[in-house]
Amino acid sequence: MNKQSIKSPPVPPQTNFVKILHGLIIISLFIMIGSGLQIYNATPVFGGKSGWSFPQWATLGGWLAGGRSWHFTTMWVFAFTLLIYGIYILLTQRWKRKFFSEQDLKALKVGKNPKRRIYSWHRLIYTGIIPVLILAIFSGLAMYKPAQFHWLSGLFINWQTLRTIHFLTVPISLLYVLVHTIMGIRAGGLRLTRSMFQP
Repeated sequence: MNKQSIKSPPVPPQTNFVKILHGLIIISLFIMIGSGLQIYNATPVFGGKSGWSFPQWATLGGWLAGGRSWHFTTMWVFAFTLLIYGIYILLTQRWKRKFFSEQDLKALKVGKNPKRRIYSWHRLIYTGIIPVLILAIFSGLAMYKPAQFHWLSGLFINWQTLRTIHFLTVPISLLYVLVHTIMGIRAGGLRLTRSMFQP
């Protein structure tokens, strides 16, 4: 059998609705990161006013008020898009094949099929990012309206802890995007990654 006769495995179909949600999540995430770094530079989380800051090219908004405007406006887009995506996954029962399960745990422990193990790791990472995103949204809300959400901000002990936790969700989210992309390529090649964006 020659190489040309070997067919590639089919790429799971993605609806345009999911592609739009996927695109909105990624775009809003990077807008929030850029504007968040602008807010950080105005009042650095670590080291106070003399603390280390990010280069201007990595920020969005131009100044503190501009960064806050971009950040909090996009926060609502990000949160509602995640909510709609979560409802969609629930109603269509996609969660049965998207999230980590006992079968995935078994595959990682004793499985011999490398492709099956990749899918299991992928689902583990996909499931693990959910509490991080929820933490990012709630800690962001606590900083956005600390008086109105005093009960929420109080859960984080103090302002510095709240800012630190919110800041740490950024590198975790970026690491997730990187690992999620790599695992997707390993599982289905570039065709799988492109299928999430191409009409």
